[in-house]
Amino acid sequence: MIEPVRPIAIEDVEQARERIAGTVLRTPLVKLDLGGGSPEIWLKLENLQPTNAYKIRGATNAVAHLSDEQRAKGVWTISAGNAGQGVAYAARQFGVPSTVVAIETAPQTKLERMRALGAAIVPVSYEQAWQSAEAHAHPGLDGTFVHPFDNHDFIAGHGTMGLEILEDLPDVRTVIAAIGGGGLITGVGSAIKALRPEAKVLGAEPETAAPYALSLREGGPRRFTDWQPSFVDGAGGKSVTERMWQRMQPVVDGTITVTLDQTREAMRLIAEKTRTIAEGAGALALAAAVTGEAGDGPVVVVVSGGNIDLAKFAELVAR
Repeated sequence: MIEPVRPIAIEDVEQARERIAGTVLRTPLVKLDLGGGSPEIWLKLENLQPTNAYKIRGATNAVAHLSDEQRAKGVWTISAGNAGQGVAYAARQFGVPSTVVAIETAPQTKLERMRALGAAIVPVSYEQAWQSAEAHAHPGLDGTFVHPFDNHDFIAGHGTMGLEILEDLPDVRTVIAAIGGGGLITGVGSAIKALRPEAKVLGAEPETAAPYALSLREGGPRRFTDWQPSFVDGAGGKSVTERMWQRMQPVVDGTITVTLDQTREAMRLIAEKTRTIAEGAGALALAAAVTGEAGDGPVVVVVSGGNIDLAKFAELVAR
């Protein structure tokens, strides 16, 4: 049975922080120097996590919060790579088996890392993965399902990032996070709004996959009919589900749509300024911030992950 949607309370986030301590890094918040006339931008470098992506926060909290009986069945999730690595990493910590229903077009780097963490891989099409995510079930799998975004504990785990941002930069005016399924922005937004309600929380989506922007324009959850695959494989879904629409509405103030060229440039900028690698989805928030649409700042952008094949990364940033 799918549990009803309920708000992420600040107590949920604080309890999550205790559960994930020792497994998840407290990532640095680094100021990006873009020179005069540019917004004041800070980078929350989640690409430095042990799995090189923020999903380890939610995955660790979700698996840690399961009962011994639930974990004993083994855990499974659906992923283009980052959630799968997070769940596999957390499952390994508890000594339980994991399975990932993996989108077959996921970068080889992500597939190899999931296998290295002990996950069994079930390759499926993007369409099949999205259907299983909406159904909270997949044929032939009967372990304990850890949803990659529509899961209260998963989202509360991501909220721990919001606590860190406010501790490091109490006067933040805007926080930007990429939107894929919506779990990241819901978690971070819930913590930010609970402790600094005047701060704005904005999403970032690629123009090739911007269902949340469409949903906001039309006043309800919508399917993005012009969806196109791109190197931004960790964000930009085909639709906003009804449940995630309910979760995002109270804590998200809007979203900024960016081009693939702007995203590539943000990937290059992160590499140049911090000497770290961001995947396409990881650079979306910065691409949104440098448009100026989020204001002068202080703006914190979540660099959500850095799992990308190095050859592909080099090809993208060299253009």
